[in-house]
Amino acid sequence: MTTAPDILAVAEDALLVQKRRITRDEALALAHLPADDLDALCDLAHRVRLAWVGPDVELESLVNVKSGACPEDCTFCGQSSRYDAGAAVYPVLDPDTVLEAARATEANGVAQFCFVAAERAPSPSAFPRLLELIRTVRAETNLDIGCSLGLVTDEQAAALAAAGVRCFNHNLETCRELFPSVCTTHTYDDRVATARAVKAAGLELCCGGIVGIGETVEQRVALAFELAALEPHEVPVNFLNPRPGTPLGDRPPLDARAALQTIALFRLILPDVWLRIAGGRELVLGELQDKAMLAGANGLIVGNYLTTTGRPAETDLAMLETLGMPVAGPSGAHVSRSV
Repeated sequence: MTTAPDILAVAEDALLVQKRRITRDEALALAHLPADDLDALCDLAHRVRLAWVGPDVELESLVNVKSGACPEDCTFCGQSSRYDAGAAVYPVLDPDTVLEAARATEANGVAQFCFVAAERAPSPSAFPRLLELIRTVRAETNLDIGCSLGLVTDEQAAALAAAGVRCFNHNLETCRELFPSVCTTHTYDDRVATARAVKAAGLELCCGGIVGIGETVEQRVALAFELAALEPHEVPVNFLNPRPGTPLGDRPPLDARAALQTIALFRLILPDVWLRIAGGRELVLGELQDKAMLAGANGLIVGNYLTTTGRPAETDLAMLETLGMPVAGPSGAHVSRSV
């Protein structure tokens, strides 16, 4: 009979001695460890994070540059035009508003600034305006620029790279098996195609998902391995913050221990990424957010999200100082990605 210490020892030897990635079977064994072994799982994930990517933590701030009225039917999203979730609706923001947000981000010591637009894909009218906003922020700040603009073509990805975007976010959201129950207006393969297009354009890929939408722990493991196949640079882990009026509006928040287990498993499956805890962390983790940083996470979305409030950047900076975790600067000052 294989015991919990044996399962943990196999993973430790693979990741810290052999310097190889764990297999799906090894990951599933870790996922089924007894609840009493959560602390040991998180400790291993933290040591793997330090060994593979170092102690730095990368901070990112979002600007919801175009809100609401999205035609897609993602069941968790309050910005879908198909649900009465009360999200604000407005077109692309003006340059002064965006630049003010970018300068505030930089003043808070945050290195990455991400433009997010609620839409299936950038429209012919909005895309040139978005490019101009990106160029403005690039010219006026030292921030690394990220984008999350929906499905993009090869040509749009190349234009974003030329405008100075460093990283493009496009989440798988959930594993292939579960995706049809999450969205019907585009496919899982549409998302994979965009992930590949942005990488082909030379952009760093930020690709993660959302947990707590009814998936099993096996499906969380499946998502992590599907992400690994795309070789992302960053992996955001969002936790469902149920939006009234959406199909998932009545779903209870994920248990905090399940959230910590997910972070640890993602780190062990994806040892070399920036693993960023993002939307819903305040609701799900509460006062345990420092524990998440000791369970393999090394990135945070700070400030507010798209339709929900976060917590002030100062609070997260104070937490990281207490934990003795340095904050990564812009891309030129990032830690080494090699083992």
